[in-house]
Amino acid sequence: MSENPAISAIQDATSSHDVVLFMKGTPLFPQCGFSQQVVQILSYLGVQFKSVNVLDSDEIREGIKAFSDWPTIPQLYVKNEFVGGCDIIREMFEQGELRDYLAEKGVDLVAA
Repeated sequence: MSENPAISAIQDATSSHDVVLFMKGTPLFPQCGFSQQVVQILSYLGVQFKSVNVLDSDEIREGIKAFSDWPTIPQLYVKNEFVGGCDIIREMFEQGELRDYLAEKGVDLVAA
């Protein structure tokens, strides 16, 4: 049985970095408003994160949806765990839950 290279790349990214954002575009040049919102929230909180531009690979773009069983992008992973997409991240941030969640997971936040 051959291993799916896209799933392997996703697993490698989520297990090798504390915070990973699968997004459209890059943090400096987001290609959709939802990705931009999540980047702004993470940046505001001072979270260092790895980004993966799903527009660079059809296999990654489709693979991440299957991997998380979540149909939309962006997708945020913390400590190898799927947290959610833009709406969930925005709601957690607005409720003050995202900072607490990150702190509980041991993610360092740089004072903003």
